[in-house]
Amino acid sequence: EVRLVESGGGLVQPGGSLRLSCAASGFTFGSDSMSWVRQAPGKGLDWVSSIGPGGVPSYANSVKGRFIISRDNLQNTLYLQMNSLKPEDTAVYYCDRYGQRGQGTQVTVSS
Repeated sequence: EVRLVESGGGLVQPGGSLRLSCAASGFTFGSDSMSWVRQAPGKGLDWVSSIGPGGVPSYANSVKGRFIISRDNLQNTLYLQMNSLKPEDTAVYYCDRYGQRGQGTQVTVSS
């Protein structure tokens, strides 16, 4: 059974940083591309970033230069380092494996 468990969200002031984690199990983590997606209040899912099995990242324009995706294939964990956070980054963030997602972690950027 595929299991994705996100953590690391919280309340942060504009300009602050957070690091999200996603613990994965139930599949061969190191063989799959993984993504982060987010859902802002009242809106649909938006793609944030992806990383291939070999570690090549890609980013949405809205987060490029501020967010860094990474993975630890030995620990079966996906990360998202979020810097220079803006109020518009407020959303529930989900770890995503080909449409399979965890319960999400809430990120709120507010002063």
